[in-house]
Amino acid sequence: MKTRSKIQEQHSSVLSSLIIMIIVGIGVIRRCNGEGYLIGVGSYDMTGPAAGVNMMGYANMDQSTAGVHFRLRARTFIVAESSQGPRFAFVNLDAGMASQLVNIKVLDKLKSRFGDLYTEENVAISGIHTHAGPGGYLQYLVYSITSLGFVQQSFDAIVNAIEQSIVQAHHNLKPGSVFINKGDVVNAGINRSPSAYLLNPAEERARYPSNVDTLMTLLKFVDDASGNSVGAFSWFATHGTSMSKNNLLISGDNKGAAARFFEDRFSSSSSSTTSYNSSSTTPADSSALLLSLVKKAQSMKATGGKLCGKTSSRKSKVRKNNGSLFVGAFCQSNVGDVTPNVLGAFCTDSGRPCDFNHSSCHGNDLLCLGRGPGYPDEILSTKIIGERQFQKAAHLFTTATQQLTGTIDYRHVYLNFTDIEVELLDGNKKVKTCPAALGPGFAAGTTDGPGAFGFQQGDTKINEMWRKLRDSLKKPTPYQVDCQKPKTVLLDTGEMFVPYAWAPAVLPIQMLRLGKLIILSVPGEFTTMAGRRLREAVKETLISNSNGEFDDETHIVIAGLTNTYSQYIATFEEYTQQRYEAASTLYGPHTLSAYIQEFEKLAKAMAKGEKITKGPSPPDLSSLVEVTGKGSLVVETKMGKKYIKEVMLVPGLKENLLSVGQMIEHGYYLVFGDHKVEIYNDSSYSNLIARIQMRGNRSFPIKLEAEMHFAYKASVCHSTEMWHRRLGHLNMSNLKLLQEQEMVVGLPEITAVTEVCEGCILGKQCRESFPKEASTRASTPLELVHSDICGPMQTTTKAGN
Repeated sequence: MKTRSKIQEQHSSVLSSLIIMIIVGIGVIRRCNGEGYLIGVGSYDMTGPAAGVNMMGYANMDQSTAGVHFRLRARTFIVAESSQGPRFAFVNLDAGMASQLVNIKVLDKLKSRFGDLYTEENVAISGIHTHAGPGGYLQYLVYSITSLGFVQQSFDAIVNAIEQSIVQAHHNLKPGSVFINKGDVVNAGINRSPSAYLLNPAEERARYPSNVDTLMTLLKFVDDASGNSVGAFSWFATHGTSMSKNNLLISGDNKGAAARFFEDRFSSSSSSTTSYNSSSTTPADSSALLLSLVKKAQSMKATGGKLCGKTSSRKSKVRKNNGSLFVGAFCQSNVGDVTPNVLGAFCTDSGRPCDFNHSSCHGNDLLCLGRGPGYPDEILSTKIIGERQFQKAAHLFTTATQQLTGTIDYRHVYLNFTDIEVELLDGNKKVKTCPAALGPGFAAGTTDGPGAFGFQQGDTKINEMWRKLRDSLKKPTPYQVDCQKPKTVLLDTGEMFVPYAWAPAVLPIQMLRLGKLIILSVPGEFTTMAGRRLREAVKETLISNSNGEFDDETHIVIAGLTNTYSQYIATFEEYTQQRYEAASTLYGPHTLSAYIQEFEKLAKAMAKGEKITKGPSPPDLSSLVEVTGKGSLVVETKMGKKYIKEVMLVPGLKENLLSVGQMIEHGYYLVFGDHKVEIYNDSSYSNLIARIQMRGNRSFPIKLEAEMHFAYKASVCHSTEMWHRRLGHLNMSNLKLLQEQEMVVGLPEITAVTEVCEGCILGKQCRESFPKEASTRASTPLELVHSDICGPMQTTTKAGN
């Protein structure tokens, strides 16, 4: 019996081992087939200075931080095929937008930690577009004016948070699964420029049920070992403007609030199968919450210098910098013309709806303001819009069953958006983008935050005063004026470089692939229809070039305000009306066409497995040299003097800077070839101004010899006075005697001198003699000490004395 029992135990043990091996084997096969990934999430505080720093978003000089509504965070997910395989990291910031300078510094830090594992190609950093976060962290001047320049403390908080959240996600990588789900969010956004949307073709508009994108796309991350969910990232378009331009509290606005609701709900029960009950999830409304906080604050007593106790709340752990139990992020999409102030825009003086075309009240845009669902309580509006996003996300999260599998891939390129040649869809015409510029509609602001100075949305004219003011900063060239039409150039930001660049020229675009999910990282705010066109074009390109790898089930998501910021992207039709979004479309009427064309190139390369060139790198202005002046350079040639205009004076450089484009605009002709450039000032190329050899760093230094002008200083001294000084201030009588007796060679005739010799005056002054007796006498030893300046001498001289 004992032998039989042992045999049964051995059989049972072998069977158990076989079952374990089969299970492990299945897991290995699944990993090899690409059905699972390595997943990791991270979260870190990035709140920044809570007092005295201007907020980024409304461009309101009076809106500086003065407290905290709730803290801001950077949230990251990383997906990888294997520990050394393809991967990408997506970072969602509770910030207005991404910053090129922030990206540069974050990538430098990641390189020092991980080498080339995380680069500009596979890291995306995106902003939720809150208008209630500290500013001063972007490098281009137009975005730093209201913050009065760069704010190091704000910048450092963001850079550090992004780095730490990526580090957390990297160290949290473990085998996991990613699920995707989609659904419509009801009443969380309306179109704030409906008159511009109506200019899009009727047949195109008829394909969509709404003039805003209501679709939310959500990713759910599940730990394979435990079966628990570790995070969720969703994309949905609505502006972060529930908090008004009068708010002074740091806040993540409605998307930041939604993230807090989500994390608080699912941190306490992170099972992937947890059901969701929308009736008991979010905190009380803002008025009740504020009242309870006030009462709690009044009941607090001083600790006498002792440290406060630590909370043991499980939910509070999600706020700590050392990681979180669950990371939930609400990312931004094609948000350009979508406002969370869903009650509409009304005149503050009459209560009537604002003018439809201009969003003004009898010509005054300052009186036209949007109303959120909690009007007039903006904190309540923030909560409600956040809650509506949270509730839909929670439903999508708990019902997500479609698993993403397949390849992880990415493409990234830098483009000079000031001069992209675009072939229009009909193929019969080629057009170009323009250097960046802002129109009068930009200064008018929006119904979320009206501007100033009497501008209205839709304005295409500026008066003489504004024209002169614009020209004093930078007068747009005839090319720029024509290129930007029908926009009238109010600020020629793309051609303004004093004291440094006002607007970006080089922009990044990026595609991230997770199986059949494609994330389009765009550096700006696409309007609703602009985003729809981009998604359709990319999807069609992927399907037509992939031999069946992509199909109608491919998911395309736009991640707005990612990797840098370049304001808005409106459709060509919307551009004609020049409302705020169109007036802020920097690179002219064909900006959207350029984006579509360049993203199609990325999509084709991804579908075919082809590499792409990196493109021109954007500048790092953190160590910029300041342009202190600009003027004309005079060059002396055989044909006379020639002038080179608009030469920049940069004390930090050894040479002044010449703009090739501006030289051409001023009538010069440049011929490049054989590692040199020749500059002419006539179209016949007969009058050569200069011939310059290319330097090792690919610059062309003009070495000019300056014509030096000298002015020699001379003093005239009377000859008699001069000889008087030469001979030791000899008196006039003896000077005459020397001259008469010819006792000094070269001594001229001595004449009367009217000048008074100051040396003689000083030398003839007398002073009181020392007293013969001391006025003080000593009564005790050493009361007075007498010393002799010259001795007695104790050391003999060389002469023996």
